[in-house]
Amino acid sequence: MSNPLLNILDIEQLDLNLFRSRQHQENHRHHLFGGQVLGQSLMAAARTVEGRMPHSMHAYFMRAGVSDIPVIYDVDPIRDGGSFTTRRVVARQKGRAIFNMSCSFHIEEPGFEHQISLAKMPPAPDTLDKASFIKPEAQQPDGSDVHAMYFDLRSAQPDIYTSSEATPPYSEFWMRSVATLPDDPLLHCAALAYASDIGLMATSTLPHPTSIMSPALMPASIDHAMWFHRRFRIDDWLLYSTDSPWAGGARGINRGLLYDTQGQLVASTVQEGLIRPITPR
Repeated sequence: MSNPLLNILDIEQLDLNLFRSRQHQENHRHHLFGGQVLGQSLMAAARTVEGRMPHSMHAYFMRAGVSDIPVIYDVDPIRDGGSFTTRRVVARQKGRAIFNMSCSFHIEEPGFEHQISLAKMPPAPDTLDKASFIKPEAQQPDGSDVHAMYFDLRSAQPDIYTSSEATPPYSEFWMRSVATLPDDPLLHCAALAYASDIGLMATSTLPHPTSIMSPALMPASIDHAMWFHRRFRIDDWLLYSTDSPWAGGARGINRGLLYDTQGQLVASTVQEGLIRPITPR
């Protein structure tokens, strides 16, 4: 049986440090979904590294990608150190850079441990209805959203992503992959990189009487950073707890913490997004 999430993370190697996407996913505005480029870029970088797992990635989205042609991923092997390995990835379409990312890989070693814990765990995902993060007019013919083939999403605050009612800039929702993934921890990191772009930028629109889906708003990811803290499985439930501490100048900052069902912090994200109101002509 085909696994759509594995398929979209499967990249083709063209040369020693050169890779090409095989499949593509649009967002609701018919541009290339940013999470796809995040996940595929991490897979490309990791294919040039042995024996180390990613611990951080810092990326910039420079142009909107299109979904009708492949993305070329050019990996620059910046440094191979004793403990850390650094890679730079440039994603291109039609010869132009649409995205670049620096990522770092680390050996496993012991050290101090602490984490900020959740004040309160939200309702369990099995008690919540499946959530759609896009309005009905932008859904697939079967009524699902563009992410439903890859992830099961359960929001603790129903309708906040499609409603235009102003709410506090906080969100909590559960996610897990629809299909079971192999045990390879790299695949789970790349899949989480993909999923980390779902719903995050929308957090900065929540305090305002609009929606990330509004035709009167131009949203776009500007940059995206992610840190992986411990091993996890994306085919088990993860809680995405997001907030937006600031917005202004047509931009909004969004932060996310990802916890497993035991309350262990497995990853963190920060993203700045363009949230530009469109003035009617």
